[in-house]
Amino acid sequence: MSARQTSLKVKIPVRISLLIVVVALVITLSLLYRAFGVFKEDLVLSSTNLARILARSLVTPMLHDDVWKAYEVINTPFGLETKQGALQAELVLVLDREQRVYVSTQPSAYPMLSELDPDQLRIADLRTRMARLPANEQMVLEGLGFEEFFVLTPVVSDDVRLGTLVMGYSPEIFSRRFIGFATQAALTTLFIVASVAIPAIWWSRRLTEPLVKLSDCMSEVGTRDIDQIQCDLDIRPGNDELDRLHRQFRLMLEELREKQSLEQQMVVAERLAAIGRFTAGIAHEINNPLGGLLTATNTLLRHGELNPMADKAVRLIERGLQQIRDTVGALLVEAKHESHPLSPQDFEDVRVLLQTEAQRRRVELAWDTRIAADTPLPSTLVRQVVINLALNAIEAAPDAGWVHCGSRIDDGSLCIEISNSGQQMSDETIAHLFEPFVSGRQSGRGLGLWVTYQIVTELGGTIEVDSGREDTRFTVVIPLPLEEAA
Repeated sequence: MSARQTSLKVKIPVRISLLIVVVALVITLSLLYRAFGVFKEDLVLSSTNLARILARSLVTPMLHDDVWKAYEVINTPFGLETKQGALQAELVLVLDREQRVYVSTQPSAYPMLSELDPDQLRIADLRTRMARLPANEQMVLEGLGFEEFFVLTPVVSDDVRLGTLVMGYSPEIFSRRFIGFATQAALTTLFIVASVAIPAIWWSRRLTEPLVKLSDCMSEVGTRDIDQIQCDLDIRPGNDELDRLHRQFRLMLEELREKQSLEQQMVVAERLAAIGRFTAGIAHEINNPLGGLLTATNTLLRHGELNPMADKAVRLIERGLQQIRDTVGALLVEAKHESHPLSPQDFEDVRVLLQTEAQRRRVELAWDTRIAADTPLPSTLVRQVVINLALNAIEAAPDAGWVHCGSRIDDGSLCIEISNSGQQMSDETIAHLFEPFVSGRQSGRGLGLWVTYQIVTELGGTIEVDSGREDTRFTVVIPLPLEEAA
């Protein structure tokens, strides 16, 4: 994964941590550089002061040529107890006027009256520098690569130079002190970096988490249904850039949902227009023969001599033809036809019509009508609703399945419940179930439920669907007129 593809939740904490480390290193190196200079100044100051004291103490022994006394003087600093890390000389030499060794703290390496070898001290032009050394001035010399550090101090009595005091310091003394300080500085820097970096990383991750969530939500736009996108960010109300971005994104989602709703309404409108063109073309062809059949049945009922069985059959045919006429009107979205009030006999007629279809499909039809009197609702439209829902339930039920139809008056409304055994419907199918030309079966036309929905809506009612593993239930609630409900 390249750096550009890395999430902000990773990049920002890493960059902040790197910035903190870089700043800490720059500060630490600056302190170490300054400490190096301070330690060096401290070494020069302490060594020159000690050299002046020793040079003054050597005047009397050298005037009296008292070598043992001079030896005691130069060994005095070595006899004192000093704390670890003190700047103590490693070598002390006293040279006479001819630059021979008068006395030293290392007699075996530098014997008395021996010629001083400059190469042994690794200081170039030592003799020339000592010859040019003024009587009242000191000189600080550094060996090759700062491997040695020397302080040259003249031993003077009454402006007469008796000799030269040479004090040498090992670089280990300086390096131990400097390394100790550097270690403490490094540990302090690590503590500061940890103390600052951990809160900074936590803060940066907390800052970037809403951005990452918002980015994930935005990536879902166009790939998922807009109604399924939920983007609840943990952002405190304010007016910063992040809060404004969140508000704009939610506003965009609302506009997209509105756009999707308008598109769905346009699709429904186009389907309604298609239905209008379709039904307008066939309504004339259906209504002409339908009118003739209704006239024939009416004439037969008025003037024919029919036995009771034939009279019942003809009247059933008449009601069926009227139902066909009302169905054509419903297809034309004109569910305002005059009809007699809904009666218990209408439900019985529907049961008789459906029983044959249920037996043909080997489905058990259970009928539970709890309406004892006429109801001021258009019978033809209610019958059409029951027929459409019951036929769909019979077709959806499996072999040896069951269909239950119930009706009752409850709280001033007509309640119709039709349930069946069979396969459970998905949420997506239920969402588009009442749209025209949408059917859950291969043999369906997609008009029955749409016509049912139009009729129920025209009557001011509601229709709900509940599909589970055991059954699928359609519940229709149609309010009664106010005077009847009262």
